[in-house]
Amino acid sequence: MSKLLEGRVAIVTGAGRGIGRAHALELARHGAKVVVNDYGVSLAGEGTTETPAHDVVAEIQARGGEAVVNGADVADFAAAEDMVRLAIDTFGGLDILVNNAGFVRDRMLVNTSEEEWDAVIRVHLKGHFAPLRHAGAYWRAEAKEGRQRAARVINTSSGAGLQGSIGQATYSAAKAGIAGLTLVAAAELGRYGVTVNAIAPVAKTRMTEGAFDTSAMPLPEDNSPVVAWLASEEAADVTGRVIEIEGGKVTVENGWSHGPAATAEGRWDASEVGPALRKLLAEAPAPEQVYGT
Repeated sequence: MSKLLEGRVAIVTGAGRGIGRAHALELARHGAKVVVNDYGVSLAGEGTTETPAHDVVAEIQARGGEAVVNGADVADFAAAEDMVRLAIDTFGGLDILVNNAGFVRDRMLVNTSEEEWDAVIRVHLKGHFAPLRHAGAYWRAEAKEGRQRAARVINTSSGAGLQGSIGQATYSAAKAGIAGLTLVAAAELGRYGVTVNAIAPVAKTRMTEGAFDTSAMPLPEDNSPVVAWLASEEAADVTGRVIEIEGGKVTVENGWSHGPAATAEGRWDASEVGPALRKLLAEAPAPEQVYGT
């Protein structure tokens, strides 16, 4: 067994199936003790009687690793705090947070209901914020007590959030929000020894099978070695990055950045805006196409 993460403690949310399951198994394979979180819901976020997290824990333990089940709703603020406390109380601390939990309710924008919008934004965006907020508070307290940890956060964005995706306005908005949250958290938590990065994984999962032709898509586990390395102490100099993973290909994504600019003398006159802006647009690189167009 690799020693890359030996002695480190991790939480992986949404780890009962798919990409989250693959992350939990990979981190454990490299020596991490893992809190396997899964709320046990359907693809649309509805409650079920399934308990896939128990199977993942059993698999880790059968391989000689250490793991514990957590069934928290990650978007429940108090439950997320309890999840962080479970890691600390069970394994003596927390070093790694992998925010992965989510579901989809794909609709064209004009067909999206308020309930669908709220549900998807809640589980993806608030479901990243709540665990990160409580883990960050713990790491800040540890640093102030002279016990700074080499803490790592790996969030889960998406190409839908970076380039957009037809029929996934809500999901795209949530994933774009996660990319922005990653940048701010990296800047704020760096002083406490915490790095914060995000991945944009491509894989055949329950979430993609209904939306795309998945026959040639990579497997969930193809994303996990990148997560394992980002979770290691070796990755201390990498933070505030979004990395797309597509099988054996990794791409460092370039987010919003300042492009061509023009300056008026004082306030712009509306009649002058068109020619000036068209000139700048001609100089700027064309945006990448939205998925599905």
